[in-house]
Amino acid sequence: MPEIQSAETPNGKHLPSHAKVVIIGGGVVGCSILFHLAKFGWKDAVLLERNELTSGSSWHAAGQIHTISSDPNISRLQSYTIDLYREIEETSGHSVGLHITGGFYLASNKTWYDYLKRERSKARYMGLHQEFISPQEVADRHPLIDPKHYLAALWDDQDGDLDPSGATYAFAKSARHHGAQYFTHTPVTATTQRADGSWDVTTPRGVINAEHIVNCGGLWAREVGHMQGVHLPVQPMEHHYLLTEDIPEVAAAESRLPCGIDYEANIYFRQERKGLLLGTYEQKGTPWKVGGTPWDFGHELLPPNLDQIADRLEFAFDRIPVLGEVGIRQAINGPFTFGPDGNPMIGPVPGMRNYWCAVGVMAGFCQGGGVGLTMAEWMIDGEPGIDVWAMDVARFGDWATPDWGTVKSTENYERRFVMTFPNETLPKGRLQKTTALYDRLVAKGARMGQSFGLEHALWFADGPEDAHEEPTFERNRSHDYVAREVAAVQNAVGGIEIANFAKHDFRGPGARAFLERVLAGRLPAPGRLSLTPMLTEKGKLYGDLTVGCLAEDHFMLFGSGAMQEAHRRWFTRALPDDVTYANVSDDWHGVALSGPQSRALLARITRDDVSADALRFRDIRRTFVGGVPVILNRLSFSGELGFEIYCRPHHLLRLAEAVEEAGAVLGYRWYGARALMSLRLEKGWGAWGLEYRPDFDAVAAGLDGFIDFSKEFTGKAATEALRAKGPASRLVTLTIDVDGIDVSGDEAILKDGAAIGYVSSGGYAHRVGRSMAMGYVTAESAAPGTAVQVETLGEMYGAVVEGGPVYDPGGARMRG
Repeated sequence: MPEIQSAETPNGKHLPSHAKVVIIGGGVVGCSILFHLAKFGWKDAVLLERNELTSGSSWHAAGQIHTISSDPNISRLQSYTIDLYREIEETSGHSVGLHITGGFYLASNKTWYDYLKRERSKARYMGLHQEFISPQEVADRHPLIDPKHYLAALWDDQDGDLDPSGATYAFAKSARHHGAQYFTHTPVTATTQRADGSWDVTTPRGVINAEHIVNCGGLWAREVGHMQGVHLPVQPMEHHYLLTEDIPEVAAAESRLPCGIDYEANIYFRQERKGLLLGTYEQKGTPWKVGGTPWDFGHELLPPNLDQIADRLEFAFDRIPVLGEVGIRQAINGPFTFGPDGNPMIGPVPGMRNYWCAVGVMAGFCQGGGVGLTMAEWMIDGEPGIDVWAMDVARFGDWATPDWGTVKSTENYERRFVMTFPNETLPKGRLQKTTALYDRLVAKGARMGQSFGLEHALWFADGPEDAHEEPTFERNRSHDYVAREVAAVQNAVGGIEIANFAKHDFRGPGARAFLERVLAGRLPAPGRLSLTPMLTEKGKLYGDLTVGCLAEDHFMLFGSGAMQEAHRRWFTRALPDDVTYANVSDDWHGVALSGPQSRALLARITRDDVSADALRFRDIRRTFVGGVPVILNRLSFSGELGFEIYCRPHHLLRLAEAVEEAGAVLGYRWYGARALMSLRLEKGWGAWGLEYRPDFDAVAAGLDGFIDFSKEFTGKAATEALRAKGPASRLVTLTIDVDGIDVSGDEAILKDGAAIGYVSSGGYAHRVGRSMAMGYVTAESAAPGTAVQVETLGEMYGAVVEGGPVYDPGGARMRG
């Protein structure tokens, strides 16, 4: 191809012919990424904006900033974002209009009070500045609020507001200060990938060849993705907020009033000039331009529809009475983009080379700085500084279609200020993926959940009409049902569907050598299984996998179903020519049998000798079970004797029928994910996304014993250094002295009144009759027998660090 010539843009700058990175979209997120890339050393970065900066959603954002988020690491990044504004204001010389007023989160009933107690517990171990204040203190700090409606409020001194346009331009000008460039009135009309993996980005002003491109399209994220066949499940939503006329009490205040959120009323508010800004997320959201955002949409607003928010306004007038007495100066209705779960979608897009996205960042002025930091670290260093799975675009697969995205994004918009309880399953966007057993299990009383789009059983009631529960923070009605499932696994035999485990297929003469480098553990011989961590270059955990060797040149890896696309992205980064790889998760469904009678049941439905000597612990083989071809693993995550039986989806129903028929006389019972999570707690086995995640290394997680240090593997040098230094924190198992309530995750662990760690997961351990948890604590507090406390719903409960599995510590039952 001939050299691409530079073209002059309307502001007189020349469009370069080449760049390290081209960012598409000039909102706060794109400008933040540009700034961070340039600050960290990638000066050859270019941002292209179709109109003026902020022309999408950024210019009409409410500008309220806060740190609270459902995910602790997003909260950390929101805190980072707020602290960053002073730096970019100084670097750019452009005011961001920052007002750090502090803010409160208002609880008007016990449920919301309990929610805020959980948030306060998270804040303890995260080092955030959050404290409870009384309703009277709320009124003292914000005299327009009627305190009689509230039980308590959580105060955060870092909250406040800013000027959205000012903040966006400050990021852009700071990026230019560090050497980057941005071009306005330069729309991207095409993205075309060359054979070398680089991209030609076409504009009316010329073409830029870039090593990487980043879709920061905001309202146009879908359209930018369509240029390259990427279908992002995001949806612009209409959103209202109001600006009042001047309020005498505000005008007379000696200092700026704090901002606030009232969860039950579903409103947020802050001072705006001498009045108030009042925003709400209506109970029935309105998707905007489902078919696509017009390219000519710019600095425009939508016609307001106050009837849509009338019920929210009644709440607001009741709780801030002056709102009913002053006029509305302006009603703002502007679109902004939501993702299916309300969190951003960022990172390298699976299946694409050098194509990145940062879209669906609905809280752009809370999260934009953190997203920019994360993206720059990821692009420059190869991995983010902290675990950002809650924002990773790979948490969605091709099942997350545009239609599904609209349904779920609307649901999430409507639930913006509605908590999701630990035991709650959301109703919209269901049945996106099901197995052949779905109807059968539902008929038997299965309460279903959804993971990576797939329906799976959580627990089993007495029948479909009984398969319900009330959302709660306390021990829920599934407790006794889960207890009988655990009893069946402990005393007889239980079966759980395992379609939602990921399966990765590697074949070819170079498969073993490739996996030796990618995986830290020992690879098995043909016919055997092994367990191994997978690490990043910095030694952080990126996988916890079971490796099955079906032949010397054929391996099957089993792991987290939710991580399957992230792992596909990881495996295909540098796949050699003599290895073929496929994510075959949807090609293998199956049933896992667990319990002392599981071998007897298996023997009834296979012609193989499945005795302990003939089918050893950690064997894998191809055979026939229940009259269908299967892959049979002698393995169990329950801590009991067990077998995993994988078959093709079209054989699953026949396999399940054979299991049920043979198990009828052996006490067979189906069990669900909640029982499995209880069973593994007593063994001290971590789960991916809870105990095992990229925030931690193999040493802290106690997985270094599975590593083969005699070979070369990704992350070896970092892991050896971590071992020599010793971890700052360690994963431990706790028993907790509490009754009627169990931890679920993110609760603070304390010793002598100071936070020393947090709970990664927990629940009731039915076999030993104890409430338990797993979590990370400082290394000096990890010794067995150490007495600590766990904060649950605002109360401190005594707990003890256990020295190993509290059930069958020698593993005799599992090995059979």
